[in-house]
Amino acid sequence: MENIFDVAVIGSGPSGASAAYELTKNGLKTILIEKETLPRYKTCGGGFVYRGLRNMPFSVEEAIDIKFDEVNILFDKNLSFNTKREKPIISMVMRDQFDHLIVKEAQAKGVELFQNAKVENLVFNENYTQIETSRGNINAKFIIAADGALSATAKLAGWGETRTMSPALEYEITVSDETFKKLAGSARFDIDIVPHGYGWCFPKANHLSVGVGSFMKTKKKLNLKADYQTYLKNLGIEEVLHEEAHGFIIPTSPRKDGFVKKNVFLTGDAAGFADPITAEGISNAIASGMMAAQAIVESKLDVKHAKELYLQKLNEKLLPELETGTKLAKLFYGQKKLRNILLKKHGRRAAEYMTNIFMGDSTYPKNFYAEVKKKLKLPF
Repeated sequence: MENIFDVAVIGSGPSGASAAYELTKNGLKTILIEKETLPRYKTCGGGFVYRGLRNMPFSVEEAIDIKFDEVNILFDKNLSFNTKREKPIISMVMRDQFDHLIVKEAQAKGVELFQNAKVENLVFNENYTQIETSRGNINAKFIIAADGALSATAKLAGWGETRTMSPALEYEITVSDETFKKLAGSARFDIDIVPHGYGWCFPKANHLSVGVGSFMKTKKKLNLKADYQTYLKNLGIEEVLHEEAHGFIIPTSPRKDGFVKKNVFLTGDAAGFADPITAEGISNAIASGMMAAQAIVESKLDVKHAKELYLQKLNEKLLPELETGTKLAKLFYGQKKLRNILLKKHGRRAAEYMTNIFMGDSTYPKNFYAEVKKKLKLPF
């Protein structure tokens, strides 16, 4: 068949664009399908931790608004921690610029960009899949579904919903120069400002990204708009000169029904790879996109072998981390009193360790949760 691509990557966020870059760099004929026209706004706090930044195959400096080598984590007036590093712990990006930069790097390697094309159906044939879009059909031997939390591709390929979907509300706000100066010194996380979640204040070049999210299943009725107003008061923001609200959901647990069906490989939020505790998803999105691409390259376009390689790569580090993180999230968000007792004694060490994870110098230890559960006789 003429004009058949080796791989079609659906979604041009960090995961999809990074996968497309890696595929084309290794000589595979790749098309990147995006439903909107780039650059496009993407709802996201925009915090890119150093472990992701350090693994980028090219510089993303031009897409970074500001870098922070200091992070503040606040629980209440009597329990807070500040950590510092020589390298930036977290860099602030606007996703329209950041995502487009990665896409342009992929295009420079030879990726074909097919934008303003909404995927409407998948027709699976023996050796390829026909992807029906609003702009016409694309044929590909492999598909990488990197189209985010609401992944239409995953639904079309037969996945059900087995992830934990966490609601969040983010505002891009402009405040007075005095207020901005007061808050611009560091990235800030306020734990428990939302039931089973936190609020964040991320300074950008000339405004603030302020948001609230709940990151564990709860039967309690949430009112994130009210939580946001409470959080503004906590931050000392008395007047907002301008604001833009964006609601979204973050998958904070991996899918339970696998990550590959037929020739479709899920990555990033489509797979549920955001960190269960912090809900940070950019670094794992990029990592999983690269893994899927490398698995396809190394398999020499053999679907069965590519699936085996992808799962092997995921199981080497990412999935064990997420499994441990999911269990720790139950302690962190679900056992508030016990957590605070532990933090009053071990909080400084915990904050430094968490920062080391952000930096990519440590991972969630496989046996950590088991040891805590054993020593404290936890009921879960």
